[in-house]
Amino acid sequence: MAAGQEPELDSAGLAEIEARYEEIRARIEALGPVNPEALAEYRLAHERYEFLNTQRQDLLDSIRDTEKAIQEIDVESKKRFSEAFTAINAHFRELFATLFNGGAGEMRLTDEANAADSGIDIVASPPGKRLQNVLLLSGGEKALTALALLMAVFKYQPSPFCILDEVDAPLDEPNIQRLTRLIAEMSLETQFIVITHAKRTMEAAQALYGVTMQEPGVSRLVSVRFNPLLPPPQAPMQQLAIT
Repeated sequence: MAAGQEPELDSAGLAEIEARYEEIRARIEALGPVNPEALAEYRLAHERYEFLNTQRQDLLDSIRDTEKAIQEIDVESKKRFSEAFTAINAHFRELFATLFNGGAGEMRLTDEANAADSGIDIVASPPGKRLQNVLLLSGGEKALTALALLMAVFKYQPSPFCILDEVDAPLDEPNIQRLTRLIAEMSLETQFIVITHAKRTMEAAQALYGVTMQEPGVSRLVSVRFNPLLPPPQAPMQQLAIT
């Protein structure tokens, strides 16, 4: 056979080639119609996948950082709550004894093992009474207990102003005198404005502001400063007397 001439196929070789041809043709037809933009679409899809994958990773990182921050905040919150509770409870015991002229009062956690989700019970024992829940006290005793707790909070975290509205209404004169002495002591850091009708409370004020009606239907504001030489910021207590 001369060079460059293809060998003649016999019937067996021709049948093999035809079978191969049919197989390849079937495989090509199985591919379906050819999309000439397939490569470009693949590149767009790949870019979209990379973008979304990056966003997913950023989201996972943000979740991890947020969870870490929450844990740190939770630890710090528990620490600060424990410190504040201990300090306020100590002040509450002291001020309770001061306002009641004796006795004992304290705050207790309802679930000491889980302070973050625990409630707080107020127990009080005025002089001559056994320790009991504050809900079992009389109106005046409840008022003094609430004032002791309020002042304990102010001692731990002072505020520039405090407005007390008729807190002395259920109190007798000895209790009012102890309350006004305590307010005068704490007025170095907090200015107290007391709305009251009690004469003993008014006597302890540095300034009085009231409403009078000299003529029927005509209200008039009046004010009295007992120590005019004392600047207002240093006044230990101010009351608003409504008449």
